Amino acid sequence: MKTTTLKISVALALAAIIGGCASPGGSIYVPAGGSSRQVEEAPEPPRSEPSAETTRTERKSEQPPEPEQDWERERQSASPSYQEAGDQLSPAAKSLIQQADRYLAEGNIPAAIAQLERAQRIAPRSAEVYFKLSEAYVASDQLRAAEQFTLKGLSLAGSDTRLQRSGWLLLADVRRERGNVAGANQAEERANAL
Repeated sequence: MKTTTLKISVALALAAIIGGCASPGGSIYVPAGGSSRQVEEAPEPPRSEPSAETTRTERKSEQPPEPEQDWERERQSASPSYQEAGDQLSPAAKSLIQQADRYLAEGNIPAAIAQLERAQRIAPRSAEVYFKLSEAYVASDQLRAAEQFTLKGLSLAGSDTRLQRSGWLLLADVRRERGNVAGANQAEERANAL
């Protein structure tokens, strides 16, 4: 009986200590230079009753979507993200590409790549920028990156046959340089089919 009473006393003492540490709504923030006895009380945020409109909105969002809406959403997400034509180059992106071409002609490949990366940030959906990046990476003998940029450019070329043809021919050159003759032949076949 004595041990049970002792356990209850210890439990009550711990509850009182823990309960005293957790003061509701209060903060134990002590400002610099202040004593630890000063306790700053944080104001409680005002509570407001939800409006009728908020309640209606919450109820509306809790309802499951209608079957037609589900079908439409599923159809939209299943369609490919193919675009009909690549983005047009802005004057700023064209200027950066021209500067990169000058750097490539001078043999300053890192400067050319830097200009083309800036052009990519300006026109991230332009196939031409990716093809130029691929050419710069071929010049720097980074063929794997060149192939990836060419593939990205092809995915953005859309139905522009001129861009597609130049992209497939570029891919054939990159793959041949990497030693992938079969892949190069396939890319050339795709270019000739256009």
